[in-house]
Amino acid sequence: MESWLDLSVPVVTGMPVYPGDPEVEVSRALRVAEHGVNVLRLHMGSQSGTHVDAPYHVDEAWPTLDDLPLDRFAGSAVVADVRGLPARAPITPDLLSPALGLLRPGSILLLATGWSRYWGTEDYLAHPWLTPEAAETVVAAGVLTVGIDALSVDPTGPVDLPSHRVLCGAGGVIAENLTGLGGVADAQAAGCSTEVFLFPLRLAGADGGPVRATARITPHAP
Repeated sequence: MESWLDLSVPVVTGMPVYPGDPEVEVSRALRVAEHGVNVLRLHMGSQSGTHVDAPYHVDEAWPTLDDLPLDRFAGSAVVADVRGLPARAPITPDLLSPALGLLRPGSILLLATGWSRYWGTEDYLAHPWLTPEAAETVVAAGVLTVGIDALSVDPTGPVDLPSHRVLCGAGGVIAENLTGLGGVADAQAAGCSTEVFLFPLRLAGADGGPVRATARITPHAP
């Protein structure tokens, strides 16, 4: 029987954001007792929480979120299980080798670092990161959607974003701040197949947008 996993962090006031991004505030705008309905007021950046980056995020000449085909945001997932890496460790092509053999054009590559366990702490900023060489290997495999359970596919802090530029320069999509990828990795190891859905809000001309990331796990028939 198939099962579903929620790969998204909850959106709440004061949640972690990338250094310099707008802070998140969720407040009550309308209440049933006073107005007849409940409505929330949201203040947040386009890169808040679990979100996707469009190529426009790093280059104004590249496609915006609404320029991208919908199939960039859903597909068969392959997990690179790199849990156990130390802080700020590079994710190299060699570390991706087991996953690269499973990738097909149109696959979604998920980088399971296990770093989501540090969500809400200072240690979350010291996450593993994808090297540009590894990003080039992924693009060469025909993969244009990459997700990670960390703040960024690049090291947090430097202004330059080389792996963003490799992936986005190919017209790719990057999903960040995913959570629960260990469950997807374990399902893959057990022989299950996984589809991932990363559909963002339809923000016109946007650099990216929040997503409700989910995975559908299907066991193989005996």
